Amino acid sequence: MHMARIGTYRLASFGLALAAAWPAQAQDINEGEVVVTGTRARQVYMDPRTNRAIETEEDASELPAIGLRRRADFALLPVIVAGDTREREQRREEILTMVRSALSLAGRSGIELAIGDFFVVPLTTGNYRTLPFLGDGRPDSERVAFFIKTRLGASADEANQAISRLEQFVSSVPAAGRAEMRAGGPLTLSIVAPDQYRGRLLDLIAQDALAIAARFGPQQKVEAQGLDRPVEWRRAGATEVFLYIPHRMVFRPGD
Repeated sequence: MHMARIGTYRLASFGLALAAAWPAQAQDINEGEVVVTGTRARQVYMDPRTNRAIETEEDASELPAIGLRRRADFALLPVIVAGDTREREQRREEILTMVRSALSLAGRSGIELAIGDFFVVPLTTGNYRTLPFLGDGRPDSERVAFFIKTRLGASADEANQAISRLEQFVSSVPAAGRAEMRAGGPLTLSIVAPDQYRGRLLDLIAQDALAIAARFGPQQKVEAQGLDRPVEWRRAGATEVFLYIPHRMVFRPGD
């Protein structure tokens, strides 16, 4: 059994809070919604025997030459609900009450709640109490962290409206006691089932190989190496991602 290769991006300390709620699982890259954030690409190898993630990082400042640039499927905003009521149980209940309010308002606002570091997992009334409580800078303060997300439209205007919708939602959730909701980091993106674009990427690679070979003469032979590798992705703009298959072209003169 081979290890599924998963591409995603680090979300600094906020991601640690998300990962603590549910362990990363080896999900099908053909179906899962994956997180795309930050400026460094993280390749995550999920070992199905141990269900543990093995990670490496690479610089994502330069995009590969051949790939597919498209708008992400969802915009995700990391949020924190924090409280500083002195009594621990009351403080935690106020925080969770605010999370419940967010869940109640979300459906009417075109917003979803989610959590996850590699794959995006829905946050619901059935699992929100599993959110881990983390320190918030003082001995008597705690917080929980999650995403609020909304679908990005096809146009730039629709994407801007989606981002505004997320920002407005944060201020619309009613406070509970001394609990408050605030943004927990920069905007994040996600894409659903990135491996569904493999066929289009292979077509782009083939077209590029033929075009280059034609420049060197009709007898030029082209060998593409690495096309069995999974689709990978990087963030390519405020609301766009770049999908690609890592590969190498080898050109040889014909016989």
